[in-house]
Amino acid sequence: MLFRRIYQFLIVYIVGVSGLLLLKQILGLSDYVIPGVSLIITIAQEAGRGYFFDVLNTLSIAVLGQAISVILAFAVGIAGRKSSWIGSFIKMTAYNIQAYPIVALAPIIFILLGDGFVPRLMIASMICYFPLLLSVLGVMSAPVKDIEHFYIVTGRMRWQLEVKIRAFENLSKLITVISGSATLAMAGAIVAEFIAADAGIGYSIRVALYQSDLGKILVALFMIGIVISVYQGILESISEKVKRVMMVPEDEI
Repeated sequence: MLFRRIYQFLIVYIVGVSGLLLLKQILGLSDYVIPGVSLIITIAQEAGRGYFFDVLNTLSIAVLGQAISVILAFAVGIAGRKSSWIGSFIKMTAYNIQAYPIVALAPIIFILLGDGFVPRLMIASMICYFPLLLSVLGVMSAPVKDIEHFYIVTGRMRWQLEVKIRAFENLSKLITVISGSATLAMAGAIVAEFIAADAGIGYSIRVALYQSDLGKILVALFMIGIVISVYQGILESISEKVKRVMMVPEDEI
């Protein structure tokens, strides 16, 4: 799983860079516009180490933001699972807030809180949170009638049991959504750093953009891709182990 993620990224990255180099040759562009292979390698040797630690800095924000968003999504999803007035209100609020692009709200957050750790974490969490919330709401709002009916009839149904049943019956979907949210969390952290921050790979990309240095941007993108591929590969490997442990075949029970 991990190695598949890495080589898939490498294929995409190499194809993308090859396309840029082909465009450079066709249009006869200078190294100032699109750097050649040798210049990209030189830049990677000079800036690669710093960019790698910048990506780790961003990843730390993304991981923490993802954890916060998962906890909040399940808390709100469980609270809004009922078809009551409160449940409907929670769903309506979630859908309406989702309509606002977080990128448009990000400047307001930075104006109020300034640069630093908290705004970056907040924006990363928000970008990761809403897609997670919609998935969790969908799972928790859908009754598993065949199983839940038995506990309702026998008077043993409690909200904790209801949540466990719905989560277990949709375990594969929930695990896929959670592991897939890693990319959103990373993207959120990079967006936050790019808009207004003083650290992280998003900030480094913004500096390179102002310098019109495409070579540094390509190196930064490579570092981002490798690190997030490793992180997501680890999450998917853990997810597969959880599925095997939780979904025990009937003949083994």
